[in-house]
Amino acid sequence: MAALKLDKLVFIPAGCPPHKELAPDSPTAAQRLEMTEIAADQLLIPDVTRVWDAEIRREGKSYTADTLKQAAQRWPGAELWLLMGTDMFLTLHRWREPEQVLALAGVCAFGRTEQDGEEVFAPQREFLQKTYPEAKITTITVPGLVNVSSTQMREQLSQGKGREFLPQAVYGYILREKLYGTCADLKHLTMEELRCVSYSMVKAKRLAHIRGIEEEAARLARRWGADEERMRRAAILHDCTKYLSHEEHLAICDQYGVELDPLERATDKLLHAKSGAALARYVFGQEDVYDAILYHTTARAGMSLEEKLLYIADYMEPNRSFSEVGELRRLAYSDLDGAVGMGASLSMREMVQRGKELHHDTLGAYEFYGKGNKT
Repeated sequence: MAALKLDKLVFIPAGCPPHKELAPDSPTAAQRLEMTEIAADQLLIPDVTRVWDAEIRREGKSYTADTLKQAAQRWPGAELWLLMGTDMFLTLHRWREPEQVLALAGVCAFGRTEQDGEEVFAPQREFLQKTYPEAKITTITVPGLVNVSSTQMREQLSQGKGREFLPQAVYGYILREKLYGTCADLKHLTMEELRCVSYSMVKAKRLAHIRGIEEEAARLARRWGADEERMRRAAILHDCTKYLSHEEHLAICDQYGVELDPLERATDKLLHAKSGAALARYVFGQEDVYDAILYHTTARAGMSLEEKLLYIADYMEPNRSFSEVGELRRLAYSDLDGAVGMGASLSMREMVQRGKELHHDTLGAYEFYGKGNKT
C-alpha cells in the first residue's frame, strides 16, 4: 500500500479458481470468504481495507478480467491496481483476456521471498511492456516475507503445525471449523488454541481489551490466591459472543437452557455474558469458569472469588481510562470486596446517567459489597 500510495485495499477470494481443481475436502467458498474477512480485520485499518465477494457470488470460473470489469463499474474513475505474487505474474500472459486485465488495472507483482528479485521479474516485465505498451507494471520486494507456500501450509496444518504463519484469529477459525485436516477437540484445547479460537469469534479491535483482561485477571489471581490458569481461561472466553446478533444470543441461550429475565432478554450488553458462558461450558468444556463469565457484566451478591476477579479485571484492565480507575485499581489489590462494591456503584451511576434500567444483580452487588457487608 505504501509503495503504490493506495487509498483502499480490497481482498477478493476466488469463487472457482480457473487454474486448479479444488480438493473435495477444501473449505467452502463461504468459509474462505470468512477467513479472508478475519485476516483483513486483523490489519486494524477498517477504513482502508475491505473484502469483496464478487467472485464468490458470480457463477462459473473466477476470471480476473471479469472481476476487473465489475470493479471498474463499482469504483468508476478509480485507478485500479492488481496485486499478485511471483507465480501469477510469470504466467499473466497466458490468462484469459490478458489485454483486458492490463487495460483495466495496473499490475504490481511482489516476490514470495526476498530472493525473488530483478533476475526473476525483469524478463517478464519487459516482455509484458513490449507486448502491451500501454500497460502499467511495477514489481516490488516486500521485506520480511516468510518462504512458505499455500501447499506447504495445508500440509503443515494437517500435521498440527503451521500456527506461527497465521494470524491467531485465522488459525482459530481453522480449528473451529476443522479445516485443512485439523481435528481439534474444542473441549480439550491448549491455552494458546483456546486464545486463537476465541479471537476468531470477535473483531480485532476487541483483542487489546481481551488480552488486557487476561493479564489483569492473572495478576489478581496471584494476589488473592486463585487459580491463575482458570482466570486466564475465563478472561479469554468472556467476550467470545460479543459480536453476535440479538437473535443469535437468544438462540444460544435457548439451546443450552440459560434462563433470562426480561431485561436480559432485551439487552445485548447483558446477553453476551449469558451466551458466552453457555459456549464456554457446553462448546469449550470450561465448566469451572461458567459463573465468572455469566456474571462478569452485572456482578451479583455473594460472588465467588473467581467471579469477583473477572468482574474487576474487566472493569480496570490497562486499556480503561475513566477518572476513577486509579482508585479502583488500588482497591483491587488491597480490598477486593470494596473494589466490587465500587464497580457496582459506578455501573449504577452510569445506568442512571444514560437513562437505562438497572439490573437487579448489580443492585444486589452494590447492597452486598458497597455498604460494608463484605465476605
